[in-house]
Amino acid sequence: MSDQAFRAIGATTFLSPLPAVLVSCRGTEPGFDRDNMITIGWTGVINSDPPMVYVSIRKERHSHAQVSQSGVFCINLTDETLCRATDYCGVKSGRDVDKFAELGLHAFEVEGFGAPALAEAPLFLCCRVERVIELGSHDMFMAKVEQVYVRDSLFREDGSLKMADFELVCYAHGEYFALKDRPMGFFGYSLANEDVIRRRLVEPYEKKKDKKEKKEKKAKSDKPGKKEQHKDKKEKKAKPGKKKHAFRMRMQDAPVKPRTNA
Repeated sequence: MSDQAFRAIGATTFLSPLPAVLVSCRGTEPGFDRDNMITIGWTGVINSDPPMVYVSIRKERHSHAQVSQSGVFCINLTDETLCRATDYCGVKSGRDVDKFAELGLHAFEVEGFGAPALAEAPLFLCCRVERVIELGSHDMFMAKVEQVYVRDSLFREDGSLKMADFELVCYAHGEYFALKDRPMGFFGYSLANEDVIRRRLVEPYEKKKDKKEKKEKKAKSDKPGKKEQHKDKKEKKAKPGKKKHAFRMRMQDAPVKPRTNA
């Protein structure tokens, strides 16, 4: 057995990686009733049935008062396109700025729920506070998950999720990292036979790679000249398209109403 050398660094919160999430919330009292987002690293699952999660927030945070007032919040998972916004929401306070407006992002209203979600997120969890535990530097908000909404484009035709396309971001010791675009395994794969492993871990990504290469090849062959590019830019500028945000509940369509905060 080779020698292993370790060095003690003290009792710290060095548990990594962690999900880098944006928690969106809205208070009910004047001064706190504007849509807001806070970056949370201290979050996770605490129970399966019923599904429960937690977020830990410092008492002095603006969002602490907002969640305390409304009793609800949304946990928005973040992808690579939201990495900068995730960092920004962790260093700016909702007391001082409208984060949705500053970042050009949009609130997404779920009918009958008192907190906004982030329209640009790949998925979000609607959570209702069940209990608050004072721990020291942070208060832990233990919440029941009422519903999960996933961006419609991330579903396959059979209703399963294309997890590799989520492009999720995690947080490790002060830095953000993108997850790999293909899994190393799946639950139970250590006992699965070779056919199952190939079907789950190899074939889907070989097809995806071939599709991507064909798309890139076609795009290269269809690349327009400078005149056509200039014409396309003028047309796009003259007729801007309206961005749509479609989410789906895990088993059925969701009663949702998009809402812009800008």
